Amino acid sequence: MEQIHHITEVRFEGEYIIIKVDGLLLKLKVSEISNRLSLATDEEKKAYSISPSGYGIHWPKIDEDISINSLMHKQKA
Repeated sequence: MEQIHHITEVRFEGEYIIIKVDGLLLKLKVSEISNRLSLATDEEKKAYSISPSGYGIHWPKIDEDISINSLMHKQKA
């Protein structure tokens, strides 16, 4: 499978999620992208996996998946 994106960092700062993807830094309010992430504990937020293609991020403890393309689109809006 061809890699779509290269995600090198995912972290949370207060009410924001910060993701470094393709050399760009995305900073978005968690409440604007996911109710599940917004309600998750710090432990649940830290337990994520990045898809091999870099297409998305999955949080198994809260059963949440987020597309990187959608996050990049929200950042531009």
